[in-house]
Amino acid sequence: MSTLRVAHPIPPVSDDCEQLRKAFEGWGTNEGLIISILAHRDAAQRKHIRETYHETYGEDLLKVLDKELTSDFERLVRLWTLDPSERDAILANEATKKWTSSNQVLVEIACTRSSDHLFFVRKAYHALYKKSLEEDVAHHTTGDYRKLLVPLVSSYRYEGDEVNLTLAKTEAKLLHGKISDKAYNGEDLIRILATRSKAQINATLNHYRDSFGNDIIKDLEADSKDEFVSILRATVECLIRPEEYFVHVLRSAINKTGTDEGALTRVVATRAEVDLKIIAEEYQRRNTVPLERAIVKDTTGDYEKMLVALLGQDDA
Repeated sequence: MSTLRVAHPIPPVSDDCEQLRKAFEGWGTNEGLIISILAHRDAAQRKHIRETYHETYGEDLLKVLDKELTSDFERLVRLWTLDPSERDAILANEATKKWTSSNQVLVEIACTRSSDHLFFVRKAYHALYKKSLEEDVAHHTTGDYRKLLVPLVSSYRYEGDEVNLTLAKTEAKLLHGKISDKAYNGEDLIRILATRSKAQINATLNHYRDSFGNDIIKDLEADSKDEFVSILRATVECLIRPEEYFVHVLRSAINKTGTDEGALTRVVATRAEVDLKIIAEEYQRRNTVPLERAIVKDTTGDYEKMLVALLGQDDA
């Protein structure tokens, strides 16, 4: 469930653009006015604002935001203002260029988005970078990581609820055999995770647990220091328990040793219109602290205010 609180009634898009223009004028930027508008418009409305702003003032709103805002606040507002598929294309490009074996952003995008959305991400990637996401992933990764990540980002899974229970039983046994033998790069293991529908994978992993007594994620945790196994574990979590995956990301981002603003920004910007309410509820259940309170404790200023607004916890 979304945490986005869209303003009612919505003012005319021309009024939004005029107010944003006023926020940028003068000696200082009116960050509060920007938050009050952009943090309370859905993706279609934000797209309309961008188009109308360009038609009216001859400027790209994203470039204006980049010029007028700074630091983590600028990054959050800019990512939020982007079309969701364009946003994910940019995040994927950043992840490929800065890729390390511990970077799970590509798995996150490939496995927590719908098939249609991932298809539009690949189209947006073509338009932005004049090449395919698949070729960039293949170029920047090697070995087992390439073997897993290229089919994941290329996938177009069936989205229906139908499952084949006989197949689920067979593939549960196959997965258990590969994991027991530590054959984590096995062709069949990767094929199952990269191509089966989420409903089919869920049925398979239920059989896995019922037949062999352990959750597959627990079995994968046996090799917790192996970074490829960590990527596999993230793949499974993203496919069947995305809210738990995002809670782990947030818990790591908001900790006693410092805040990972990049991860915090990415999760809030990409999930606010999708399932951030569920993620926040799971976060509180696991940490006994509301997500909003944890964020307010670890962030400051306009960045904090924008995060809180996207959590649906501001006064607007």
